Amino acid sequence: MSPEQILEKLVAIPSPSGQEAQVADFVTALAESWGYQVHRFHNNVWFEAGQGGPRLLMLGHLDTVPPCEGWQGDPYKPVWHEGHLTALGANDAKGPVSCILAAAKALVGQPLDGTVVFTLSAEEETGNDTGIGQLLPMLGPLDAALVAEPTNLQPAIAQRGRLVLACKAQGQGAHVEHAFLAKNAIHKASLDIARLAGMVFESHPLLGATKPQVTKITGGDGHSQVPDVCEFLVDLRTTPNLEHEELAERIARELESEVKIHASRYQPKATDAFEPIAQAALSAGRGKTFVGSASTSDWAFLGDIPTVKVGPGDTHRSHRPNEFITAKELQEGAVFYQQVVRNYFAMMKKEISLGR
Repeated sequence: MSPEQILEKLVAIPSPSGQEAQVADFVTALAESWGYQVHRFHNNVWFEAGQGGPRLLMLGHLDTVPPCEGWQGDPYKPVWHEGHLTALGANDAKGPVSCILAAAKALVGQPLDGTVVFTLSAEEETGNDTGIGQLLPMLGPLDAALVAEPTNLQPAIAQRGRLVLACKAQGQGAHVEHAFLAKNAIHKASLDIARLAGMVFESHPLLGATKPQVTKITGGDGHSQVPDVCEFLVDLRTTPNLEHEELAERIARELESEVKIHASRYQPKATDAFEPIAQAALSAGRGKTFVGSASTSDWAFLGDIPTVKVGPGDTHRSHRPNEFITAKELQEGAVFYQQVVRNYFAMMKKEISLGR
């Protein structure tokens, strides 16, 4: 099957996060038909090509977000038009997954100087309750990883994280008629929000600066009462040069409001440009430089494994109505993934021979 044919099948199966069983069944049957021994954990699927040597994880995700408003047709009905396939998940990330599967088919029976662990995960879009974070220990030792996400085949060696702070401004309530007896918590919070709006943290060479964004505010119980509490959430898309706890402490020192970490599990990630997996991806593609990725992904749960995020498609099409990918992108993606595998094993073989 070509990557285009595989993708048509994948996108026709609805698989919002937590409901990937049917698409996981399809992937399992497909890989087994090629002769692979397939493993399953909840709705995660994995199988291996080659044996021994360095172990390379090729990771994509099977789930999608729910369809948003604005679709011009059935989001689960793949439509080809002028070389574009439109369907929910076509770009993020069933397009890259179809290329992983096409590469897996092409590598059946081929001699490899290592092992490829092809892995299709669940719940990437919703926080990984039963996704790669729980699956990872079952995959055995891993020397490097490739995360398949739409990057126009430009290898990303840095990825933003996500830090959410819960802030609480404490005031003193009173009737509005006696406001001189009160301390308005919303007024206090607004001063801190203004301070946050002016904050810019140290820039990263591939990802740029980090700026806090206030995303939710709650406060007040009635129009005639001065509010004694105002709470707000602050979202920061962090970079690998910023440590989450230290960043939270720095912000707390600048605000009058109480500051606590609300969510911090999506840590920013980075891989050295000279790691073999990074060089393997760079030499396999048409790009001459590395990029950074502003979006989070399953990379956040891979620990210290040297990783590159790369795949066909464009990140700006993701989570939008009438999402699409092109036949040319799919064809190039399948060839690209095969070349990355061969490049990586060749580089590792050379390093081993040199005793590094």
